[in-house]
Amino acid sequence: MIKTYKISEISSITGLSIPILRYYEDLGLLKPARNDNNYRVFKDKDLRWIEFISRAKATGMPLAKIIEYSKLREQGDETVKERISILEQQEQILHAQQQEIQTHIDFLQNKKRYYAQLQDSYKKS
Repeated sequence: MIKTYKISEISSITGLSIPILRYYEDLGLLKPARNDNNYRVFKDKDLRWIEFISRAKATGMPLAKIIEYSKLREQGDETVKERISILEQQEQILHAQQQEIQTHIDFLQNKKRYYAQLQDSYKKS
């Protein structure tokens, strides 16, 4: 039997609020099945997709790009090249941010070295 989840369970598992999950559904990012009582029914594949969305957002990928990726995903394997391109674009953005952060770290380390040398010169005096 396939494991299913209610929206409250998905919220607990993912840490995303129920309103956020509903918002993602409104955006077309989530398409849970409905049971006889019209309640949302999520499956493991939905859970994996929500995890992808969360990770993509954590990389700083805008929702618009995630929606674009989602639409390509729905079209099937013939869109793999385009999806890879979206992922590569985000990777390039992260590398640029990483370089910027490294520049800031270098600045702080240089300042600390300067102060360490200053302290050493006071100790020798």
